[in-house]
Amino acid sequence: MPNAQCRTRNGEHGHRPGGGCIVRLRSALVVRHSALTRRGAEGGFTFVELLVVCTILLILASAVMPLARVTIQRQREAELRRALREMRTAIDKFKDNADAGVIAAQDLRAGSENYPPDLETLVQGVAMNNDQTGRKLKFLRRIPMDPITHSTEWGLRAYQDKPDSTSWAGGNVFDVYSKADGKALDGTKYRDW
Repeated sequence: MPNAQCRTRNGEHGHRPGGGCIVRLRSALVVRHSALTRRGAEGGFTFVELLVVCTILLILASAVMPLARVTIQRQREAELRRALREMRTAIDKFKDNADAGVIAAQDLRAGSENYPPDLETLVQGVAMNNDQTGRKLKFLRRIPMDPITHSTEWGLRAYQDKPDSTSWAGGNVFDVYSKADGKALDGTKYRDW
């Protein structure tokens, strides 16, 4: 059929040389439809497809796990630095107020160099000099938790101790440090912070 009528893409009728375009189109659709229904009737994925997907997921998970561990450790280290800074600032404020005469003499120990006797004193508070109201001057709301050891026990150093001392001589608290063993991400020991 040299001048057979065929449908164009617009849905209009037209003539195509060679003819038989509708028959060819229908046969192509029937072949494609039968392939899809055969695949759909079986359903699911092949074992090889599932194996490939599982392998890709394992590779991605193995790359994410170390990154998650480092992120958690970095967060804990930041919390440790914040807790140490908070306590050291409270110790310095106690010392500054004691040197300025704001803290009553009965709350200061002789030979303590005007440092607090322990961390609990920073939480409980001390009486103010020449204040009859009974208000207490507090420096910490609570003793922070060490995020590495999950404890509120900190290493203490007195004014008389050596800078690298790990035993507290008592009498006053000049500095605090973490009792955690181990090293930080930057290679320094937690005790040295």
